[in-house]
Amino acid sequence: MPEFVQIDGLKRYFDVSAPWLVRKLEGRPRQIVQAVDGVDIAIAKGETFSLVGESGCGKSTVARLVVGLYPPSAGNIVFDGHDMVAGRGRATQSALRRRLQMIFQDPFASLNPRWRVFDIIAEPIRAFGLAKDKDDLRRQVDELLRQVRLTPADGVKFPHEFSGGQRQRISIARALASQPEFLVCDEPTSALDVSVQAQILNLMMDLQRRLQLTYLFISHNLAVVYHISTRVGVMYLGRLVEQAPTETLFRRPKHPYTRMLLDTIPDLEMTGRQRTPVAGEVPSPINPPSGCTFHPRCPFANERCKAERPRSLPVEGGLVACHAIEEGRIPIEDRTYAARSALSS
Repeated sequence: MPEFVQIDGLKRYFDVSAPWLVRKLEGRPRQIVQAVDGVDIAIAKGETFSLVGESGCGKSTVARLVVGLYPPSAGNIVFDGHDMVAGRGRATQSALRRRLQMIFQDPFASLNPRWRVFDIIAEPIRAFGLAKDKDDLRRQVDELLRQVRLTPADGVKFPHEFSGGQRQRISIARALASQPEFLVCDEPTSALDVSVQAQILNLMMDLQRRLQLTYLFISHNLAVVYHISTRVGVMYLGRLVEQAPTETLFRRPKHPYTRMLLDTIPDLEMTGRQRTPVAGEVPSPINPPSGCTFHPRCPFANERCKAERPRSLPVEGGLVACHAIEEGRIPIEDRTYAARSALSS
């Protein structure tokens, strides 16, 4: 059975070089940011696949590539059997775009401050011709507001009249207006208070169950990821270093970078377990390290890690790109992470 969303060899490079004349006069080379450098992801229908990693690792770039805001430098994105990268007719592309939508990180910046909430939510319905008449349009918008636990009366207000959590509910309602099947969520709770985060996550999980939605969820908050995800992919410097079911990844993390990330979760149960702090900084994506890009920060790195890029290999129901795991140089052990209690419910 084919996956609902299949991403193969996805790359996106950005040219950040100085202007040609400046480079000629000053002898500067071209500078290319390797934001996404060969990502493979398979997402089944109805699941939530989360991408985690430090800032600058390429998570949001993947999100924008999937919804078509950026064209990929290389690779394929297949959505329900349709190639999203290959050129298609306008009508076909419009039909596909209706089925996937995006929820952005900042709910205030992503909403037009001059439009009333009704018009913000109604715009996708009008754009895709999903309403028979004005009465049908109003009925759909009112129902969408109720679905995100606002009221039809809120439709006459402007975005600035709402709190951050309410504005994100409006963004979710707008994303649902085109009746999508796949939502790309780019850190939708990172700008919100912890208690509001839990409300929005519970709303999104409820909508997923009722509307049979599939999510690609981007976050750097491991507690949020634990709360909402079916499977998790860990990104580092544009590459996926580990993928696994959520429970497996939090209980038995394999890659050294995954372990370091999980060690940043507060130990609320005070288990006394030895922790390895995240040492060093993420290298520049303009000039990434050779071989395994994590090797300058990895306590288990050897000469092979410095020279050869690791391949993703199946390990315990997941995929891990690590020479030390492949060679058995790192013991895999059960761990306890308090991600569940780090997020209010």
